[in-house]
Amino acid sequence: MSVEFRHAALPNGLTVIAEVDGDAHTAAAGFFVRTGARDESRELMGVSHFLEHMMFKGSERLGAEAVNEAFDSIGADHNAFTSSELTAFHAHVLPDRFDEAVDTLAEIMRPALRTADFDEEKGVILEEIAMYEDNPFWRLYEAAMDRYYGDHPLGHRVLGTRDTITALSRDSMREYFEHRYSADNTVVAAAGRVDFDALVARIGERCGSWKRTGAVRTHRPFEPRALLLRDRHPSAHRSYLMFAAPAPPFEDPRRYAAAVAMQILGDGEGSRFHWALVDTGIAEEADASYDPRDGLGLFMMNAACPTDAADEVERIVREQITALRDSLDEGDLLRAKRKIATAIALAGERPAGRMQRIGVLWTMRGMHRTLEQETEEIERLALDDLRSCLDAFPPAPLLAARLEPEQTSR
Repeated sequence: MSVEFRHAALPNGLTVIAEVDGDAHTAAAGFFVRTGARDESRELMGVSHFLEHMMFKGSERLGAEAVNEAFDSIGADHNAFTSSELTAFHAHVLPDRFDEAVDTLAEIMRPALRTADFDEEKGVILEEIAMYEDNPFWRLYEAAMDRYYGDHPLGHRVLGTRDTITALSRDSMREYFEHRYSADNTVVAAAGRVDFDALVARIGERCGSWKRTGAVRTHRPFEPRALLLRDRHPSAHRSYLMFAAPAPPFEDPRRYAAAVAMQILGDGEGSRFHWALVDTGIAEEADASYDPRDGLGLFMMNAACPTDAADEVERIVREQITALRDSLDEGDLLRAKRKIATAIALAGERPAGRMQRIGVLWTMRGMHRTLEQETEEIERLALDDLRSCLDAFPPAPLLAARLEPEQTSR
């Protein structure tokens, strides 16, 4: 039986989508909310991630222990994530436990937000922030994004800061939740052995009373500029380098070419960075990535190396970036296409992977594309497509950031 895409919308605006596969041995479902760090005010930075934690503290009907038991009793592989763009809660189960998984997900999507739970979890979040602050790479990443985006909300930290989380009140969280976690800002995605009509009916019973709020995302203008950042960290034992440049946004069809170009430049063994930096022993790590976001995209290049090699590593990184466009050849393109096609296929082998892919795409763009369509887009790429993309979005770094050990002989 082939995979069939289904789509329905409840009267309150909540969207339900699925890739139904009667031959699958499992089923997966997820609730995707189009809200994340970029949708928060600066004063509420971190509230979306905090809310992710609070969902698992339970609803008015179920406490935290009961929520955990509900997932554990059906053998669910469940989790959640928050990004700048969206927040998602999902579960992967055997088909005969699918309805129970959907019920529990729907239940936690309307949390009680109890004061005692809020106060307790605030301490957990602050500990998490402290843990990441002690990570040199993460420290550099957050400082770099602060500097690169300035006062644009894409510079908001997903975890928030010590100050914003400490100052956050439960009432402010509830107000944010009631506006952003609305029916018309939520997508339910499913994949695998799913009875779609039964799923829509079940979501209607559980979520049909959710309100519309007309929540929208504000797209503020952003003008990137050349920046330099230097920092030190007491836990660092080597130097970390980070470079950033504008890239195609999520909705731009050139995102496929951008992804392939970064695969060639710095995605693991066989990449330009690997041969020039890692294989030669100059750097311990080096990679390049493409982050397609709503309205704005980002090229990012990273490296880690002994401090006395940092200047040389930066020189080579810039050299490889500058040479990329004119040095591309058919062998580069073929290898990158095969790697990406394999990654797409692997992600699509499990219903959980399919569910997350279609959930993110619909939440971000309100559209569906099959795995085959995604693969075909990659296969159609020619060298001229990559060159055209790199002409429009040259990855020459506008931000150059470096973090070094606190004590250095340089």
